[in-house]
Amino acid sequence: MADTVIHPDAEPNPNNAELKDNTIIIVLGASGDLAKKKTFPALYGLHRNNYLPRDVHIVGYARTKMDHEEYLKRVKSYIKTPTKEMEEQLEEFCNKCSYISGQYDQDDSFQNLEKHLQKLENGRKETNRVFYMALPPSVFIPVSQHLKKNCYPRNGIARIIIEKPFGKDLPSSRELQQALGPDWKEDEIFRIDHYLGKEMVKNLLILRFGNEFFGATWNRNHVDNVQITFKEPFGTEGRGGYFDEFGIIRDVMQNHLLQVLTLLAMERPISFSAEDIRDEKVRVLRGMASLEPKNVIIGQYEKSLDGSKPGYKDDDTVPKDSRCPTFASMVAYIKNERWDGVPFILKAGKALNEQKTEIRIQYKDVTSGIFKDIPRNELVIRIQPNESVYIKMNSKLPGLSMQTVVTELDLTYRRRFSDLKIPEAYESLILDALKGDHSNFVRDDELDASWRIFTPLLHYLDENKEIIPMGYPYGKSSTHTTSRSRGPAVLDDFTSSYGYKFSDAAGYQWPMVGDQNKL
Repeated sequence: MADTVIHPDAEPNPNNAELKDNTIIIVLGASGDLAKKKTFPALYGLHRNNYLPRDVHIVGYARTKMDHEEYLKRVKSYIKTPTKEMEEQLEEFCNKCSYISGQYDQDDSFQNLEKHLQKLENGRKETNRVFYMALPPSVFIPVSQHLKKNCYPRNGIARIIIEKPFGKDLPSSRELQQALGPDWKEDEIFRIDHYLGKEMVKNLLILRFGNEFFGATWNRNHVDNVQITFKEPFGTEGRGGYFDEFGIIRDVMQNHLLQVLTLLAMERPISFSAEDIRDEKVRVLRGMASLEPKNVIIGQYEKSLDGSKPGYKDDDTVPKDSRCPTFASMVAYIKNERWDGVPFILKAGKALNEQKTEIRIQYKDVTSGIFKDIPRNELVIRIQPNESVYIKMNSKLPGLSMQTVVTELDLTYRRRFSDLKIPEAYESLILDALKGDHSNFVRDDELDASWRIFTPLLHYLDENKEIIPMGYPYGKSSTHTTSRSRGPAVLDDFTSSYGYKFSDAAGYQWPMVGDQNKL
């Protein structure tokens, strides 16, 4: 698919305008977990801070039959209101909400939804509609087609927000693209990857291009390797049936971690406009070859050492012969002048020792000579939890000797910005969609390029039945406090084979922040 090109003298596109009033937000799949846990709390957060359009209506649509009171009860179930003011704001929010039940594959159900929308619009000539598809991927295509046929606004702006996964491989992704194409323009489609809404991910462009001292060393001449790590301390917890269809590579790495990689590796865009940013991300992806199986390890968690935590295949919803990876580490390379030869090590897993997503940029060794052995510098960007940026640097240990010690230059958000609240990722992205800002959403050619990188590997793993994921114990157990699994036993050898050097730096400890240690 070709790059989108914006002519500098082109007329402003009305589809990219900010929706300030006369807007209805329709949440499809309103009775599901995603809507309850993420979509409605995000919409409530925007309401609290007066970011929703004036006189907005929020309509839930799902197959579940329930009355208005039951619907509001579900909406409220995941929204915390610790103060009386927030309780009052929640009631105001609920006054904007209504619910319609219907099927996902029947015209008459969507025609019933259209009647409800027209009633809310009360005869206005121009109205805008935002369709949020908090739905399983199996119904993306029929729902989008029925929406266009029955509920597309006659006068006004239409936007459709689609949740991942955007297919399972390159052919299925293209099938989805082709199904959406006849009905929805690219500037009407917002493919949401919630990692692009996280504060530290959005900060990457500022850190990189707003600081000359980073920019000068952000290349293969100074950087030895880059690690992007995603860890969860829990397993599938009853969702194994869904997870087994996708696995950790499709669920986390092809989307979340690859998006972070493109922001780390891209060249400076001409501007902060959506197309300029996404053009540079696509160039990174096109410089990457397909992942090679020799550069990949996969694992699957087993029972914890004390037996208190179940293994992946102990989940009744998971096939007993499942080869689905719950852990993967892989190495990607970018064939361009800036990054040629630098390994980008991606790691993601469930049931590991901690909750953490971070970027770790390890610089090359200091030139030998006056130092016999000195640790490498590292720039660490903690995406979650406890957002922070810190540089591990060498310094003289105070005293009469010339002994070195590893210390840090630290920006920890909870200390530096203690009076500011970091918005939830979904709040940020829904607001971007209302503004018509595509910067933090995935473009069609970007999606195509990302699946090209991963599809050969995914097909190789699916087709070769003899490839069995390596077992690793559930990361945390109830009685074995020292059992803190970081993945398969070969992980450290794997990462070190690509140049990463781990050093405990003579007992270096990060100053404690709450109960987190950042080493």
